[in-house]
Amino acid sequence: MNMRKWLSQKRVWAQLLIAAGGLFVATLVFFFNAVRSLPDPGEIADIQVSQSTKIYDREGEALLYEIYAEEKRTIISSDDIPDLVREATISIEDDSFYEHPAFDWRGVARAVVVNLIRGRVVQGGSTITQQLAKNTFLTNERTISRKIKELVLAVRLEKEYTKDEILDLYLNQVPYGHNAYGIEAASRIFFEKSAKDLTLNEIAVLAALPQSPSYYSPWGSHVDELEKRKNLVLRRMRELDYIDDVELESALEVMPEIADQPETGISAPHFVIHIQDYLRDKYGEDALRIDGLKVITTLDRELQEIAEDAVLTNVERNSELYGGENGALVAIDPQTGQILAMVGSKDYFGDPVPEGCTPGTNCRFEGNFNVATQGLRQPGSAIKPFVYLTAMQQGFTPDTVIWDVPTEFSVSCPGIVNFSNRNPACYHPQNYSQTFSGPVVMKEALARSINVPAVQTLYLAGLNNTIETVSKLGITTLNDPSRLGLSLVLGGGEVRLVELTGAYAALAADGVYRKPVSVLRVENAAGEVLEEYKDDGVQAVDPREVRIINDILSSVELRSGLFSASLPLTQVPGHQVALKTGTTNDYVDAWAFGYTPNLAVGVWAGNNNRDSLTSRGSSILAAVPMWHSFASKALAGKPLSTFERPVPIVSSNPVLNGKLIEGSLHTILYYLGRRDDPQFPNWETGVQSWLQTNSVDRRKFELVDESSIENPPAEGKIEIEPISPENGSFVSGPVDARFRIISEKDISSIEVYLNGELVGQTSDVPHRDFTYGVEIDQGLLVLQNSIVVRVTDEDGLRGEESIIVFK
Repeated sequence: MNMRKWLSQKRVWAQLLIAAGGLFVATLVFFFNAVRSLPDPGEIADIQVSQSTKIYDREGEALLYEIYAEEKRTIISSDDIPDLVREATISIEDDSFYEHPAFDWRGVARAVVVNLIRGRVVQGGSTITQQLAKNTFLTNERTISRKIKELVLAVRLEKEYTKDEILDLYLNQVPYGHNAYGIEAASRIFFEKSAKDLTLNEIAVLAALPQSPSYYSPWGSHVDELEKRKNLVLRRMRELDYIDDVELESALEVMPEIADQPETGISAPHFVIHIQDYLRDKYGEDALRIDGLKVITTLDRELQEIAEDAVLTNVERNSELYGGENGALVAIDPQTGQILAMVGSKDYFGDPVPEGCTPGTNCRFEGNFNVATQGLRQPGSAIKPFVYLTAMQQGFTPDTVIWDVPTEFSVSCPGIVNFSNRNPACYHPQNYSQTFSGPVVMKEALARSINVPAVQTLYLAGLNNTIETVSKLGITTLNDPSRLGLSLVLGGGEVRLVELTGAYAALAADGVYRKPVSVLRVENAAGEVLEEYKDDGVQAVDPREVRIINDILSSVELRSGLFSASLPLTQVPGHQVALKTGTTNDYVDAWAFGYTPNLAVGVWAGNNNRDSLTSRGSSILAAVPMWHSFASKALAGKPLSTFERPVPIVSSNPVLNGKLIEGSLHTILYYLGRRDDPQFPNWETGVQSWLQTNSVDRRKFELVDESSIENPPAEGKIEIEPISPENGSFVSGPVDARFRIISEKDISSIEVYLNGELVGQTSDVPHRDFTYGVEIDQGLLVLQNSIVVRVTDEDGLRGEESIIVFK
C-alpha cells in the first residue's frame, strides 16, 4: 500500500471517529436535557392532574361544559382493591406486567415501527408503569424527549416501589372518565358501590375505560363499543386463567346496570358531547384531561335555548297525539356552515321510554342518543328537492309536464297498476292523498310532494346523477345505487339530520356547500391557537338550477295545496322561507326543513325504535309545528333576506314549457323521443288508462297543435371526456383545460367554471365531435380546484363533467 493511500484512509477513519464522538456527545446532551428536571418518584402522592378543557359558546362567554373540571378521587388501601380488579387491568393494559422491567421492549419496538411508518409519534407502547409515570408527572406531548422522560421515570418508579405497589398506585391514579380518578371513585360514580363490592362484570366495564374514558363512557354515545371492549377484557382474563369458563360465559351475556348520570353543569349536552368526540379524535384523550384546552364553538346560546324548548314542547304534544316520543333539531348558518343550535333528543338526561325498555333495542326514547349526528333515518320526501335539482341540471324545466297517474315502474310487471298486487317484484307507489292529478308540471309536483311524478323525475334525471348531486352536497350515506333504486326519491336509504340540513343550507347559499362545523377556535393553556375556523365553501352545484328549486320551495301559492290549514305554520312573517317536508312509509319518520338565505333549520320527529306515529302523524302534523316553533322565534327581529330569482328557461319542446299536444297525449318519454325506453310501455299504459275516465283541465294547460312537433325529437346524448389536466394532478403555471365533446345534437353553448366562477364560454361550435379548451391563469388557482365544463344542446339537454386539480 502506498503512503498516499494509507494517509487518505487514515483521514477517513479519523473523520468517522470525530463524527461518532460528536453524535455520542450530542446524544448525551439531549438525554441530559430531557431528564435533568425530572421529579422524584417519591413525590407521586403529591402530584395533581393538570388543567381541564373548557368548552364555550360562539361569543366565548358562556361556559357550556368543563371536561375533567372537578376530580373525584378516593384513595383506597391495597386491602380494599379486589384481586379481580388488578387482574382485569393487567389483562387488558399490560399482560406481562410482572415479567418485564419498567418498559416492554416488544411494545417499544412495535411503537417505533408504527411511528417510523407514520412519520410521527402516534403510538407509545406504554406499560402500566409508564402510564403511571406519564399520567402523574408528564404532559401529553407526543415527542421523543417526553418518551425518554417517561422511560427514565418508569425505571425510577420500579426502583422506588414494588410491582404490587406500582399497580395499586396506578389503580388509585388512573382516569376512568367523568372526572373519576382511581378505581374507588369510578366504582362509586358508575355503580354506586365501593370497589370491594364490584362484580366481575362491573370490574370488566371499569377496566375497559382507561384506554379512552370519554369514548367508552357508559353515559356516552358509544355504549355498544364499551360492551365489546368489556367482553374483550373478560376473554383476556380467561386466556390468562384469571377466571374460568363458567364465569366468562355468565359475564359475557349481559351488560351490568349503570347508575343514572347526575345532572351536572352542562349546557347543550348533545352538542357538547359532539364537540368532545371531535376533540378526542383530533387531539387525544390526554389532551382533554391535562392540556387546558379552550374551545370556542359555533353554538348560539340564545338559539340553542329556543331549539331545546321547541323540541321538548312539541315532542310532548306529539306524544299525546301521535305516540311520538322523541325529536331533534339542527340549525346552520348557510353563509358559514356553522352549527348554531343542535338538539339530539327531547331531554339528554331523561329516562328511557317505555320504562324497562332496553336502550339500543326497543326504546321509543333514549335521552343521550344524538339523533342529529348518530341517527340514520329514512328521509322520505325530504330528498325530493335534490332529485328535481338534478333534473334541472339535465335540461328539464320547472314547467315540464309529467303525469301523476297510477304507474308501474318495474319492467317485469307490465300492464295496468293493481294496488292490491303485493308482488315484491312490482313497484307502483301511491300518493299520500291516495288520489291522482293527471298531468302536472314539475314545480307543482315538487311543491305538493306528489310521489309518482317524483319517481318519474328520478328516472329522467338518472339515479347515478342524483347520487352524485347529494354527494356533492355532503350526504355521505346514499352511495349505493344497487341498494337504492327508484325508491330513493320516496325516502329509500338513510341519512343523518345534520348532513341533510347541511345540504339544504347549500341550497340557501346559492349552491355553495360548506361542511357543517362546530368549532371556531381551539387554544392551549398557553394561548396558542391550535385550530381556527376557515370558510371552505365550494360551488357544489350551479346556482342557476338552485335558484329554480328555491323559487319553487319558497312559493306559498305552490305549496298551499299540500298544507291547507297548516299553511300558516310554513311561514314566518317578514321572511321569505323555502320549506320541504318528508314522511316515511307507515309514518315512522317525520321531517321538516325550512330555510332562508341566512338560516337553515332541519327537524325530525318520531321514535328511536322506529315505531310508527299513530293517527297518520305525518311531517305536516308532527314536524312542521316543531320547525315553526323554532323558526318563528329565531327569525324574529332579523332583517329580511330574499333568494335570487331564477332566469326563466324556455325550451323548443312545448312539453317542457308546460304545454300539451292537442289530440296526442302521451307520457313525457314520447316527446323526448324515447319510445324504445324500457319504461315507456308502463308509463304510457298509465297515461292512456287515466285518460279513459278523466280529461285534461284546459284551464291549467295550453293545448297546442301537433304540427308544432311534427318530428318528435330524437333522444339526445352528450359525452364529455377530460383530456387535460389529469384528474387529481398537481399543476403549475397556466392550466390548459381541454375536453373532448361528443353530442348527438347541435350544441348551443359550452361553459367552463373554476371553483364556481365562469372562466370560459362559447356558442360557436363547429360540429358534434370536437375538442374545446380554455387557458386558466395561475393566479386564479387555490390549493384545491374544481374545473367544471357544462354543455347544452339545441334541445336544452345538458351534460357536465368535472375534475379536481391541486396547486
